[in-house]
Amino acid sequence: MRWLLLLLVFVPLAAAGEWLRLGPVTTFLFACLAIVPLAGLMGEATEHLAARLGAGIGGLLNATFGNAAELIIAVVALRRGLFEVVKASLTGSIIGNVLLVLGLSILAGGLRRERQTFDRSAAAAGATLLSLAAIGLLVPAMFHLVAEDAVHGTTLTRAREIVIERSLSWQISIVLLVMYVLSLIFSLRTHRHLYVGQETSSAPETETIASPGRAVVTLLVGTAFVAWMSELLVGTVEEAAARLGFTEVFVGVIVVAVIGNAAEHSTAVLMAIKNKMDLALNIAIGSSLQIALFVAPVLVLFSYRIGHGPMDLRFSTFEVLAVLIAVAVLNLVAQDGETNWLEGALLLAVYLLLALAFYFLP
Repeated sequence: MRWLLLLLVFVPLAAAGEWLRLGPVTTFLFACLAIVPLAGLMGEATEHLAARLGAGIGGLLNATFGNAAELIIAVVALRRGLFEVVKASLTGSIIGNVLLVLGLSILAGGLRRERQTFDRSAAAAGATLLSLAAIGLLVPAMFHLVAEDAVHGTTLTRAREIVIERSLSWQISIVLLVMYVLSLIFSLRTHRHLYVGQETSSAPETETIASPGRAVVTLLVGTAFVAWMSELLVGTVEEAAARLGFTEVFVGVIVVAVIGNAAEHSTAVLMAIKNKMDLALNIAIGSSLQIALFVAPVLVLFSYRIGHGPMDLRFSTFEVLAVLIAVAVLNLVAQDGETNWLEGALLLAVYLLLALAFYFLP
């Protein structure tokens, strides 16, 4: 991951682009590239602290900082009222981790091997949890379709429907957070033995930071800089998307999601190349679970404290379908306990098809 540090040059370049008014596209691109190494450093520091402080505290740290870049970008977008960009980035993170990250990992790891194996029980548990999370994201969309018919039949007013949808999203967020806590108990307590191999395999990779104190400083400084770059990115996203010919949904689903997850992408691929497919799979599934069960509900609850009004969990029909497709594909991959390079190529193909559809989506 040391090559990512070269991209730190884009931090001052993004600031200069804003100060010198080089244009929204330039500032947007510089801010995107600046967030990649910052997210990488934060992820590395989190892994180091998790290894030093134990699995329990490590799980809490991963919940807090594992998707810190995406969370910070989303919070900044929420404060500006860009709810559709926020929801699109959540969708993009889920399908990106399941299809893009896992696809690249399986492809890279399988090029020199006939097959790679992983713990089927742990993978199946993660896939099942993600399926339940997908249901939580599906329910508000289903309710909206049913309620819309009721509005047309004069049974329910549109204003009342909005109030109910926001209340439903708030309550679903609580359920998702409870599910996330239960998943931590499952992986860190009651069924910890399923993940022992992943913990021991990842330990040597975290020795790149000298001390816990330095790791904490890295997290604090990285968080501050990511927040700064996120302000620049979100501040230019609407105009930059228009000039590049992108929709805000495409920028959220593809661009912002890939940028926020770049550090995890590289780590998962490196683990797969080293034949540590259990760890690569856990990174991809675990990150998607954090987005669906932790980040999304936290953003909904936080949105009640901002002036633009609360955000709901009603995703567009195509966003819901994209998540369901990704989850279905993940269950197919996880069921036999082994992978090969062709499966990775097929996952990437599915991601490309969805990306093309989002690009042309009005």
